[in-house]
Amino acid sequence: MDSKVKEARAQAWEHLQKMIKDVEIAMLTTVSGEDFLRSRPMMTQQTDDSGVLWFFTNDHHAKAQELAEDPRVNVSYSNTASQQFVSVSGLGEVVHDDEKKRRLWKPIYKSWFPDGVDDPHLALLKVYIEKAEYWDAPGSRWVELAGFAKALLTGKPYETSRDEHDKLDLMKNPPPGTGAESPAT
Repeated sequence: MDSKVKEARAQAWEHLQKMIKDVEIAMLTTVSGEDFLRSRPMMTQQTDDSGVLWFFTNDHHAKAQELAEDPRVNVSYSNTASQQFVSVSGLGEVVHDDEKKRRLWKPIYKSWFPDGVDDPHLALLKVYIEKAEYWDAPGSRWVELAGFAKALLTGKPYETSRDEHDKLDLMKNPPPGTGAESPAT
């Protein structure tokens, strides 16, 4: 694989992680029943370089059953203050990893999990990112407004640059350093 492509992929992955890092609450969507979509707020605990998102959950809640039946998920992030938006598609699974739970645990989580980190139903939701898309508006609203004004005056649609909007396919292009790179790399 061309070094420029690798570098661009690494930069896009790094940018995506930075955008997710600053969003406190994401919306997790699962498939419920007969292709009914169900979303709920979740707090991302960690985004790691292997293309995985981590959340706390209970293994006996509806989302655990939904994931057992259909692991497809979407996680959406929205930071309206900075005009950054991310949509992540992938596969989710409920896992019990006591060591990982202890590393990610914070005392404030007792509000949601009153029995604490030793609760036998406390689990981790692991989302393997397959694809992601992000929108990162210009740094200034004035720049954004100028772009919209230009579009209105010229009659041409407002278009974002690659820096503002991009798609990542981690199935074709896994994050660098994960050992999952394609054989051609």
